[in-house]
Amino acid sequence: MQIKTKIVTLFLSLCLPTLPLLANAEETAPAAQVEEGIVITVNINTASAEELATLLKGIGLKKAQAIVDYREANGPFTHIDDLTNVKGIGEATVRNNAARILL
Repeated sequence: MQIKTKIVTLFLSLCLPTLPLLANAEETAPAAQVEEGIVITVNINTASAEELATLLKGIGLKKAQAIVDYREANGPFTHIDDLTNVKGIGEATVRNNAARILL
């Protein structure tokens, strides 16, 4: 009987101190979700190559410069799918950045 009591006491002494940590984790989770919900947008017709490279996923400085060069040669983009006309920009890249792109 003493062994069971010692085991239960040990178990409780190890578990009880973690309860405040668990309660705190539940309170901070919604704040993290709100921060992740913020989407920064960029106008692909006015942004510089540096801005595009910084704000778009999967777009480095080289592809961003290709977007600017295409825009200067062909005029402003009228639809986000027009980005697929830029060499190196595929449908997946456009789809992954659709929420970030303004015209």
